[in-house]
Amino acid sequence: MTQLLKSPELEVYQGQFGEFTITDSDRTGVIVYRTGLAVAALCFAIGTTLVLQQGNNPRALQAVTPIFACFWLALGVSLATIHIYMTALHKVLQLFWAIGGVAAIVVALQSSEPLALAVYDHPATLWGIGFTFAALNGIYFKEAFCFNRLETKFMTPAVPLLILGHIFGFLSPDKEQFLLGVWAALFIIFAVRKFFQAIPQDIGDKSVFEYLKNQ
Repeated sequence: MTQLLKSPELEVYQGQFGEFTITDSDRTGVIVYRTGLAVAALCFAIGTTLVLQQGNNPRALQAVTPIFACFWLALGVSLATIHIYMTALHKVLQLFWAIGGVAAIVVALQSSEPLALAVYDHPATLWGIGFTFAALNGIYFKEAFCFNRLETKFMTPAVPLLILGHIFGFLSPDKEQFLLGVWAALFIIFAVRKFFQAIPQDIGDKSVFEYLKNQ
């Protein structure tokens, strides 16, 4: 978005491939995207708190399963409404989200343990469920690249480090807990800060989307 032309009736933006306007539908999409992130962040923070503080409480661990389901659904809403110029990348992130969700359902149905405990005791389950977090990390990367957000710059490498560290066992439990806690805190900060960002920034250059659509 290179220039803003002001009109008494509406704002017309000059994009790379022509002028465009931002509709109420565009703004609603951004609000839905940010709300999805906020719900996902809140669910992740609650689940993390239960795991870190009530890890020996079976009821607390059982509660993590529906919380994860809510997190997964909210993330799906954000992935459906996020604006990404590369259509192929957008679809890949949505595919990752779907794979992670299916894997979580399979693990939950096959295990006699709560989902959180099953994942902790059987790190190989993250080869499937971890796709959900790969999709989330795609959002972090996009936000870090487009808006230079400090918290997403940390989470982008920290998320795969934590997941791969648990799979291959090269992180101690204390380090895993530290990374998980920091991740949850930064996710909340990121989600809250999104609501103070100008809505047109999340919409991007609509002329680029139109150009790519016509190719």
